Amino acid sequence: MTSVVELFPKSRKLAYDARQQLSQVQNNIMQASELFLVLDELSRQLNIMDSLVDRETPAQREMWRRKIKELRDDAAAVRRQGQHYDRLMSAGFRQERERNELMARRRRRDAARENEESNLADESTSLDQSRIMMNDLLASGSASLNSLVEQRRRLKGAKRMVLDIGNRLGLSNSTMRMIEQRDVTDFYIVIGGMVITVIVLYVCWFLF
Repeated sequence: MTSVVELFPKSRKLAYDARQQLSQVQNNIMQASELFLVLDELSRQLNIMDSLVDRETPAQREMWRRKIKELRDDAAAVRRQGQHYDRLMSAGFRQERERNELMARRRRRDAARENEESNLADESTSLDQSRIMMNDLLASGSASLNSLVEQRRRLKGAKRMVLDIGNRLGLSNSTMRMIEQRDVTDFYIVIGGMVITVIVLYVCWFLF
């Protein structure tokens, strides 16, 4: 039958192993969960030894109770230290995870900002190009209008010159009316050209 004498060496070996594993936990070599498994087994052995103490002789009972208590106190101290380092490691891992998440959010935010700035730059470039195109169209339309006005002025001058020559040469009234009708036709052509130019400029302005 199992006795305290047989179980004590095993319990003492478990207590020694727990001390060694605590050092490994403190050096981040071992997980604290492995240490707690050893301490749980030691606690179970000590409980069995407590139940077997009464089978010993009266002279040895007090000695075994004292040795069991020493092992139990030692195991409790190791457990407290193990829990302390486990909390520190958990807090460290949590802080590291939160720091990584923060950095990831910051990188995503920076990437989004860079993308937004790039889009704004592209839009600004597109607007500048559209503005240049509109300025070119306006300049072209203005030049066309000025050219039509200049042509109109020249036509008026030519009309006056023809009338003067006609008066001097004594041209018939029908010939003079034909010249006047041609002048009216040219006037309509000029007006039509100006209207078409204005419509084209309006359409370009509306589309761009």
